[in-house]
Amino acid sequence: MSTLKDLYNNEIKKNLKEKFNYKSIMEVPKLEKIVVNIGVGDASHDSKLIEAAAKDLEAITGQKCIITKAKKSIAGFKLREGQPIGVKVTLRGENMYNFMEKLIRVALPRVRDFRGVSKKAFDGYGNYTLGIKEQLIFPEIVYDDIVKLRGMDIVFVTTAKTNDEAYELLSGFGMPFRK
Repeated sequence: MSTLKDLYNNEIKKNLKEKFNYKSIMEVPKLEKIVVNIGVGDASHDSKLIEAAAKDLEAITGQKCIITKAKKSIAGFKLREGQPIGVKVTLRGENMYNFMEKLIRVALPRVRDFRGVSKKAFDGYGNYTLGIKEQLIFPEIVYDDIVKLRGMDIVFVTTAKTNDEAYELLSGFGMPFRK
C-alpha cells in the first residue's frame, strides 16, 4: 500500500474539506491520473530513438508505454502523418501514487540547483504540468545506457475546479513548490 494514498485518505482529504468548506467528502479534489510524455522529435530520422525513449519511460514508470504518432504532416519539420514522434504513459491508481512518491522523494531532490517547482504551471482547471530537462534524475536510468538525454512532461490531472484547490492538493502530497 502506498504511503501517499494513505496520506491522502487520512489527512489531505480532511484538510481540504475544512479549508474550502466542502459540504460532502465527495467534493474534495483528488488526483485522477498522471500522464508522462517524452517527445522524440528526431525519431523521424532514426527509429532506435523511439525504442530507447520507450525503454527509459517504462523503466521510470514501471508500466508499458504507447507510441504517439503525428496527427498531420508538417513539411517544415519533415514530418508525415502517422510518423512516431514520442512515447507516453498514463498512470492511475497504485502505480500513480508510487510514481508520484518516487518523483517527490527521490527524483526532484537529485536535480542540480533545485529550488522547487513553479507555481505558475497550473492550467486554470486544476491540472498541473511539470517539465523535466533530463531523465537522469530517476534512479532506474543508468547513465552509460542512455542513447540521448531527453526531457519529459509530467501532467498531474486532478478533479479540482480551480488552481488554488489543485495547489493545496499537490502541496499536501509534498510537491516542493517554490516559496
